[in-house]
Amino acid sequence: MRRELEQRVPFNDEEILVLAEAIGIAEELISDRLKISTSQWKRYRYDIRSLKDLLPEEITDHAFAQIRRYAFPPHDKTLASRHGDYFKICLQDHVIRKALLRDPQLALLPLATYIVTHELIHVVRFARFLQRFDAPEKERDMEESRVHGQTLALLQDSKIPGMQAVLSVFGSCPFMETFITQPADNTLSH
Repeated sequence: MRRELEQRVPFNDEEILVLAEAIGIAEELISDRLKISTSQWKRYRYDIRSLKDLLPEEITDHAFAQIRRYAFPPHDKTLASRHGDYFKICLQDHVIRKALLRDPQLALLPLATYIVTHELIHVVRFARFLQRFDAPEKERDMEESRVHGQTLALLQDSKIPGMQAVLSVFGSCPFMETFITQPADNTLSH
């Protein structure tokens, strides 16, 4: 257990299946609340990845997730004609696991659903131009507060076992991620 707290241990296959279930739940909840059809979801160019699929610069030890904006999907450089914002939600398995170990009343499915729901609300807001991705810090703080409120409202009546424990632990903590813009060539600017 101590080793898991000190190292960046990626989710195992069983945890990845739970994460996939959380993603499905979050997408469905947001679809219902925001009236997003399947074809509309396809316009929101995003991907959700866990630790084992992240590049070194996509890993942080300070947040449950990191949203990175690319000019196009990093794995799809040949389609320059499909230029447009692409958002990559980088889940930080080790940070999520640390929260689960710290608070034994929490379970992975409700916590992952909470995190993914929060991140997908951001993606929808960025894609709909309701919020600038590269907003100044004060504006980002206000956006975090708005998205946190929307996430809580969406999940407060959830029937997911363990969700109320997650909401009681994180209900007053709106900051969950960092936002980073990646240049088109997929290298960091210093």
